[in-house]
Amino acid sequence: MNKIIFITGGSRSGKSTKALDIAKKHKLRGFIATAIPFDDEMKLRITKHKKERDKDFVTIEEPYNIAEAIEKLELDVDVIIIDCISVWLGNLLFKYGENESEFAEVKNLYKKLTDIKCDIIIVTNEIGMGIIPENKLARHYRDIAGFINQKLAKLSNEAFFMISGLTIKIKG
Repeated sequence: MNKIIFITGGSRSGKSTKALDIAKKHKLRGFIATAIPFDDEMKLRITKHKKERDKDFVTIEEPYNIAEAIEKLELDVDVIIIDCISVWLGNLLFKYGENESEFAEVKNLYKKLTDIKCDIIIVTNEIGMGIIPENKLARHYRDIAGFINQKLAKLSNEAFFMISGLTIKIKG
């Protein structure tokens, strides 16, 4: 049976590095990048991540339809990293607006994860441990991210929490 591995933690906690380390145990590797290079800072972050994974990964840049990207990769690789769910959610909110609470893309991802053909490593930010955001949109984002993370963690076989570069196994 193929595994789903869920990795969460704060910003710069080591989530992506942990995902890459786990993926390197597999021979054929895929990567679904969700970020949109909308400004210079994001372009630099994307460039850094590309260098980290080098040519060891078949990469699909997909900011909206992760389930479709999994289908394109899963028969040709042993493992796929999805990096990252919280950036993906931001893309969906920007595309559809804040009034949407259940995106079809999210439902499609849940459905796809019930029948995967390779291992999947999901990277996401844990954003609900900080202060309560002052504006409605930020609170809405935090809440939806929390619900998505709960569902993905439940679907996973293993889950890790990253803090200051250290790994805490929380499931599996």
